[in-house]
Amino acid sequence: MKDSDYLNDISEIKTMMSRSSRFMSLSGLSGILAGIYALVAATYAHFRIAEVSAYTANSNVGEAIGRFLLSYDAIGDLMLAALLTLALALLTGAFLTIKKAKKRNEQLWNPVSKRLLFNFAVPLVAGGLFCLVLLQYEFIGLVAPTTLIFYGLALLNASKFTVGDIKYLGLANLLIGLVATQFIGFGIYFWALGFGIFHIIYGVILYNKYDK
Repeated sequence: MKDSDYLNDISEIKTMMSRSSRFMSLSGLSGILAGIYALVAATYAHFRIAEVSAYTANSNVGEAIGRFLLSYDAIGDLMLAALLTLALALLTGAFLTIKKAKKRNEQLWNPVSKRLLFNFAVPLVAGGLFCLVLLQYEFIGLVAPTTLIFYGLALLNASKFTVGDIKYLGLANLLIGLVATQFIGFGIYFWALGFGIFHIIYGVILYNKYDK
């Protein structure tokens, strides 16, 4: 056999091993769209918080009642916006992933994708529950950093079962989440950076590397 034949055989073996251990049908376009959704949600959150802050500053309700308004009015709206963003990102990701898996003739629901989903979901669900505890005790300023930290951990945990590039997105979100803990009150901007800008950059890289 020629050297080129050996190289082709080795390449095919590596591809087969990769498919058996990693789920490779994640869509770069879904990352870009998820980032856009997050930026829209962050923009809404910015103006919603500014609206409540302006009302508190221009009225005689006082700081205590102002905090009450922010906690039980604006926070509800922000949580709804976050849940809608998450739902849109998941639906878009699922649709584009199914489409890509069919194109690659890759089985969507297999042992690898199950491990991927499990390893991604455990830190994410734990982080979501912890955020509810933070809201319960009114540690509102730590919610945005916490979502970034646990999301970063979820991506790092899942990176063993999919494209390796996802670990860099996880590390970036983890780091800015930790930094955000030192800038309470600016969490929404770190949130926009992590879930918005970083997601778009990651999506573009993934699209150019795997989707073309």
